Amino acid sequence: MLPYYYSYNEYMTERFGEKVYKLSLDAGLTCPNRDGTKGTGGCIFCSAGGSGDFSERHIDDISLQIERAKKQVGKKYSGDKFVAYFQSYTNTYGDIDYLCKIFSDAINNENIVALSIGTRPDCLGKDVIELLGELNKIKPVFVELGLQTVHAETAKLINRCYELSDYDEAVRKLKEIGVNVVVHVILGLPHETEDMMLGTVDYAVKSGADGIKLHLLHVLKGTALEKMYLDGGFDVLTEDEYIALVIKCLKHIPKNVVVHRVTGDAPKKLLVAPLWSADKKEVLNRLNREIRKK
Repeated sequence: MLPYYYSYNEYMTERFGEKVYKLSLDAGLTCPNRDGTKGTGGCIFCSAGGSGDFSERHIDDISLQIERAKKQVGKKYSGDKFVAYFQSYTNTYGDIDYLCKIFSDAINNENIVALSIGTRPDCLGKDVIELLGELNKIKPVFVELGLQTVHAETAKLINRCYELSDYDEAVRKLKEIGVNVVVHVILGLPHETEDMMLGTVDYAVKSGADGIKLHLLHVLKGTALEKMYLDGGFDVLTEDEYIALVIKCLKHIPKNVVVHRVTGDAPKKLLVAPLWSADKKEVLNRLNREIRKK
């Protein structure tokens, strides 16, 4: 029996009547785990670009960012429906009036059919939740939470700087206002066993997540993780190990939870390991071939 998964493309096509492409935008914000509010240096895997290395360069005019991003994807997507994806750093960590302006400018763009906001669970105060609720009345809002792991020892190691209870509370508040909750999980974090990683996937789907993103751990230049890796502190997953693990994860994800991603890619100029992940297309093709064998 094939491990069933409900893909992001399938879900979006069903919801909006055609394929929808994400436009990665930069709100010009930072993170409480970088500015000293919660920690410094950020999570040990996070690049200087705040996990938004493929985003448009920050300018205050969000409408212009959208137009530039549309031109960038024009060679591979000819449609006119897009998701405005605020990806870099923590996109609810800012002045509420500023957040209202940039999100409103994006969601009211005629080519934008939905808003996707990447953030931390501990950056969803009452005013932010109220704003997200109002925006969700205009067009669908997706909030992407960087959970990564449910294991306290790993969370401390990666310098996540928030508690699992913060995640639980964030999901509860977001579900109350009806926004779509997408949870990020990293596979291959240092010293985590397969059972630990599957436990994180189980927790995410049982918490009420509407969607999940499975990420391969990338070691990037200039990060604390790079130093740990080069010092021999841990091994990265092989391609065989990753593909086998993803298939096991998919078996743990129920049919009603959308799988937004089964792997990712990193800028080749920053990627230290695993180098096999640089060919994302081949990884996906091989994964699909292995799924068909099951």
